[in-house]
Amino acid sequence: MDLSQAGFGEKSRLRVLLDHFSVIEDTRQPHRVAYPLAELLLLTVCGTIADCDDYEAIGVWGEQHLSFLRGFLPFHYGVPTGRWLTIMMNRINPALFSACFTGWVRACWPDRPELVAIDGKTSRRSHDRGAGQAPLHLVSAFATTSRLVLGQEAVEDKSNEITAIPVLLERLAEGGGLKGAIVTIDAMACNGGTATAVRQAGADYLLAVKANQPGLMGEIERFFDDPATRGIDRCADVDKGHGRIEQRTVTVAQEVDWLSGDRRFPGELRLPDVASIIKVESKAELKDRCRLETRYYITSAKLAAQTAANAVRGHWGIENQLHWVLDVVFNEDQSRLRKGHGAKNMAVVRHFAINLVRKADEPLRQRSGLRRKTKKPAAPQRTTLKLRRKFAGWDLPYLHTVLAAKSR
Repeated sequence: MDLSQAGFGEKSRLRVLLDHFSVIEDTRQPHRVAYPLAELLLLTVCGTIADCDDYEAIGVWGEQHLSFLRGFLPFHYGVPTGRWLTIMMNRINPALFSACFTGWVRACWPDRPELVAIDGKTSRRSHDRGAGQAPLHLVSAFATTSRLVLGQEAVEDKSNEITAIPVLLERLAEGGGLKGAIVTIDAMACNGGTATAVRQAGADYLLAVKANQPGLMGEIERFFDDPATRGIDRCADVDKGHGRIEQRTVTVAQEVDWLSGDRRFPGELRLPDVASIIKVESKAELKDRCRLETRYYITSAKLAAQTAANAVRGHWGIENQLHWVLDVVFNEDQSRLRKGHGAKNMAVVRHFAINLVRKADEPLRQRSGLRRKTKKPAAPQRTTLKLRRKFAGWDLPYLHTVLAAKSR
């Protein structure tokens, strides 16, 4: 069936998604294919949106909603079982699948991101002790302002995030995708190679400086402790919630010529185009104690204190709005996928689902039960991502709206 007949025009996110799925190579012999790759991937994405967390549940959901799926693709032979889905997802090239995801995000949301947080997450139960296989560790890029997953790259065995980040940056930078953005990364990436990769991508870096770079950290500490230091910008704010009151003071200095001198001692860290250094002091008052913390950052952008504060706080969006969601809403840490490419590809499918569900309209919810009599109108209800997934499984028209939303 033509997608345009089902209300999916040329610019719908589902149409764009299927167009990008079509570039993934199917290595099976065409005359023996009962379940085309596009049908398998559509079923997997729809089932994941509809609150299914493994291939067995996705296959059963597809059997129960076959008429819905046939509104988009033929499914001449019905839907495959969970075992068949597992075999096929294990075979798909994860590099092509990740590139397909990045291209789809760029086509649906073409605006360039302002703040991009990069961080890694481990799928804890994806290990295979019998085969000596470590759990999957995936480095993801997250647009903190628009709350979209932009891309991901798996960390190879016996390696670390430092090798995966440049590969991810290169993919995201295609077509100027990172031009003008600020890329925030934790202290592990505070090295010349990563900073250079960010600059070559047309973006500015903002890197945490911790004890793994003791020389640089010591110099920045002494600079801010010097009472003669001038040319600094400062801002402060207070945040109350979660049983604590937190006061934060952000200090930015742009007079950093002393970090770019020609004379260096052996092994000294060199970062390209350093423009500002940042000091963040936080004081958290809890019920039974007070916690003080000082953090330092270095960046290639000339930032005002308020802009720096927003960028530093925005980095934690990848933990709260992506990693936490994957663990709590999508049960990623409980997944036992560990053979072939299944764990890597299913992680990408979850990213497809997160972006589609998060950008969908609010489901229509009728208030029921007793309400206190008041002249004020009922306050609008926000639906969590967990409930949106359940709505998609309960209410097929809502799932239809999630898929039929127009790309920008």
